Amino acid sequence: MDKAKFESLVAEAVASLPKKFRERIENLAVLVAERPPSRRSSRAPAGMLLGLYHGVPLKDRGSYYGNLPPDVIVIYQEPIERLSASEEEIKERVREVVFHEVGHYFGLSEEELRKIEDEN
Repeated sequence: MDKAKFESLVAEAVASLPKKFRERIENLAVLVAERPPSRRSSRAPAGMLLGLYHGVPLKDRGSYYGNLPPDVIVIYQEPIERLSASEEEIKERVREVVFHEVGHYFGLSEEELRKIEDEN
């Protein structure tokens, strides 16, 4: 899939977030990269990383928070495509990854997110 099409799927996923969450998002950029960097400190193998949140979670922002560059969510195209058998699967996986990383933006831990994902 070309990058523009993939970026449009990411934009659709962000737009499909429930309104009560979208309205609370500020100072956040959502980007697409071809693949994750080869060196990472995470437990997941770099080739299996589908997205990553960088920033100060909303729940941890205090009165000091301001005049900072945006937090960033990066969605990795190549691993998502590699794990998906069809364009429809790519779309669904992009949505799942965007929701997951936005959960980190709101301050949810990996454990909390996995529990929520398992319930749905």
